[in-house]
Amino acid sequence: MLPTENILELRDVTKHYKLESGADVAVLAGISLELRRGESLAIVGPSGCGKSTLLNIIGTLDRPTSGTVLLEGEQLNTFSEDTLANVRNERIGFIFQAHHLLPQCSVLENVLVPTLASKDETRRAGARERGVHLLKRVGLGDRLTHRPGQLSGGERQRVAVVRALINQPRILLADEPTGALDRAAAQELAKLLCELNREENVTLILVTHALDLAGRMQRQFKLENGRLAT
Repeated sequence: MLPTENILELRDVTKHYKLESGADVAVLAGISLELRRGESLAIVGPSGCGKSTLLNIIGTLDRPTSGTVLLEGEQLNTFSEDTLANVRNERIGFIFQAHHLLPQCSVLENVLVPTLASKDETRRAGARERGVHLLKRVGLGDRLTHRPGQLSGGERQRVAVVRALINQPRILLADEPTGALDRAAAQELAKLLCELNREENVTLILVTHALDLAGRMQRQFKLENGRLAT
């Protein structure tokens, strides 16, 4: 695809949940969105408004009740679970509020975990070199053999960022990435995410309560009543 074409499209995406009582609850109502390669987008809104649900649908961790999600022009709704697993591993990177690092593994080993399932031999062959390069880029070149328990909260989250980028994803999804950090570490991570968004030419979508972090993104939307508003 050409760099100017849409990397992601959502067309009239809805999400409903059935409660035990039988009631139908609408979380997302007609979400439509287009993003180009390398853009950055923040989605803000109160807790429980559906931000994480929307991110999970974009990341193929959940399926919409109706509507269409396209990644690089391919309709994800039609993919099998096995194919979606490959999409998540090779084309989408995830960063969560909790870093989810493996405590028994070193920093570099944690970063390389997503490459173990990759079917791309070229990507696997260059993974260690890329991992070392990225860890140096985020200021952790001297922490390659450390365990997560030997790192600060901000350092652990930077490892999680590198892990999310190791397979050179098209889209990087971040769910409250600074939520568990102190102010200084949060500001440092926000700056780093913006820099890597440009350097890696990866489309960055994050949900956050932090308005200062949202303000760093090229585009901002508020999720209200199941719909996106500028």
